[in-house]
Amino acid sequence: MIPAGVKVYLASHPVDFRKGIDGLLALVRDAGSDPFDGALYVFRAKRADRIKIVWWDGSGACLYLKRLEKARFVWPPIGHHRIQLHHAQLLALVDGMDWKRVQATPIMRPESVG
Repeated sequence: MIPAGVKVYLASHPVDFRKGIDGLLALVRDAGSDPFDGALYVFRAKRADRIKIVWWDGSGACLYLKRLEKARFVWPPIGHHRIQLHHAQLLALVDGMDWKRVQATPIMRPESVG
């Protein structure tokens, strides 16, 4: 389960999927981020049919891998930039849906309870 409020960063440039957890954490570090800050870092393969997600959960480094059999993940144009997603967008991405169409709804608080 993804903790509420966790930051999720999507690398738009494909990476060599032979890289394991240490290689991906090194990419995060080399891009100027702290790979041990608790954020999730999402990477894609060249054909966009596979993703890998790495993160530090407080006690160790975690790696998630998913391959779509008959589809491709929706991805922004290839470039050397990073995009931040919110929780619902990450879930849509992992399910192979168009995460760019997912909008966060504002949290509404009642003015009074009565």
